[in-house]
Amino acid sequence: MIDFPKMIADLTPITQNAGHAIMDIYRSGIAAKMKQDGSPVTEADQRAEAIILSALNEKYPDIAVISEENTESHSIDAPRRFFLVDPLDGTKEFLKQDGKGAFTVNIALIENGIPTMGIVYAPALHRMFTGSQKTGARENGNAICVRDMPNTGAVAVASASHRDADTDQWLSDHSINHTVSIGSSLKFCLLASGEADVYPRFGPTMEWDTAAGDAILRAAGGTVIHPNGTLFEYGKSDYRNGAFIAKGGV
Repeated sequence: MIDFPKMIADLTPITQNAGHAIMDIYRSGIAAKMKQDGSPVTEADQRAEAIILSALNEKYPDIAVISEENTESHSIDAPRRFFLVDPLDGTKEFLKQDGKGAFTVNIALIENGIPTMGIVYAPALHRMFTGSQKTGARENGNAICVRDMPNTGAVAVASASHRDADTDQWLSDHSINHTVSIGSSLKFCLLASGEADVYPRFGPTMEWDTAAGDAILRAAGGTVIHPNGTLFEYGKSDYRNGAFIAKGGV
């Protein structure tokens, strides 16, 4: 059995260390190169991943790690229990340097296809989110939970860089007129902290993009489902997600 409070206590400072390394590069200037899939990668991604992978290997050597920048790990068949790591989620937002700080460090634990623990740290915003099945969800140590639907109607969050026509159609079909645009896994965290209500996503994502935020949202009382209503799960053969709807108290 996993001791979730201990795991969160172990991994929170590691996530912070990765965030500090990211911010050092953010302040000193950024250079990016393109990966084979056309997405950008920076020294910040690589330095943060090195910090996280080294610490996970030291503290939890028996748990496999699937990480965005470690392409060799992508060919591993998902075991019953494994970590999913995105050392810098929202690289495009990171490169914008627009002052919004919508990029995060993500670590999640997956057990039998379900995200049971997650940590999301937004270093530029000083927002640390944690959650598990046993501890509930917290932001900077304070308990958080999803909110009931406001009388003024649901507020949706949408991708800052990847919003598409299917998302716009879904929002129109559900008469949702108020949206907040933000990058990275912060979209899940806004639902978990009661700042928004629903996050529809139809464009492509990878499991390491969503798992940590998903775990925190579920710990806060929310859900993540496929558009057909079935539960969203992890450990697919290529770690590629399909469409999903993340919900708070809606």
